[in-house]
Amino acid sequence: MAIKTYRPTTQTLRYRTTLVTDDITSTKPYKPLVEGKLRTGGRRNSGDTTMRFRGGGNKRKLRTIDFKRDKHGIPATVETIEYDPGRSARIALLSYADGEKRYIVQPDGLKVGQKILSGPEADILVGNALPLRNIPPGTTIHNVELRPGKGAQMVRSAGGAAQLIAKEGDYGLVKLPSGETRKVLLDCLATIGQVGNTDHENVTWGKAGRTRWVGKRPHNRGVSMNPVDHPHGGGEGKTSGGRHPVTPWGQPTRGYKTRNNKRTDTFIVKDRRQKG
Repeated sequence: MAIKTYRPTTQTLRYRTTLVTDDITSTKPYKPLVEGKLRTGGRRNSGDTTMRFRGGGNKRKLRTIDFKRDKHGIPATVETIEYDPGRSARIALLSYADGEKRYIVQPDGLKVGQKILSGPEADILVGNALPLRNIPPGTTIHNVELRPGKGAQMVRSAGGAAQLIAKEGDYGLVKLPSGETRKVLLDCLATIGQVGNTDHENVTWGKAGRTRWVGKRPHNRGVSMNPVDHPHGGGEGKTSGGRHPVTPWGQPTRGYKTRNNKRTDTFIVKDRRQKG
């Protein structure tokens, strides 16, 4: 997939880049798998803001994605590759042999007309989903489950890829894109290959309006506020805040660990912050 640049006829086009959409084969989604999305604008039911700097943006209709891949043993054919406004990756519409259709996240290299399968008996081919128990160590995977049957929760965004490093007892060691190495039950499903649309991270938006299209409003710096609004606010002239960076509510924002889930600490073999 290539990145498209523009002639600088305006100041914003000088820096703006977009993805070439040659891989998309259909611009109309499969209607039974489309649902509307109500937006909150960052406000709760009482009308006050609980998430700052959100609001506006283009309307979106979400596609129902099959993250469980629970139609084991039934072959499916890729019908279309489509754009999904709710995620960075492309999606693929599968037509199963029994007539049912489902969307999945498109792996890199999956083309229209290919046949894929899910279940323990599936081959180690791009797009096939099978338990970690049946995947050889060293294989690149994505759409990894954390609990058997719950559906994929990890490695779902564009260009994402994890690696099954080893197997120890009932667990497999999976190296995630963040650098974290984590234990995952061998009964959990994972999909072979890397998530497609790998050039997504290389796109330059080029103008502020493009962030407004996705529902993000301008983000104010704390040092530009008054003391009543932020701990960094106030002072004569331009100041740097006078303290280590914190949130508007005083919580440190650099190097301060906020993880508080001791229940799953034992499954993390290597933290993503560790070097080497």
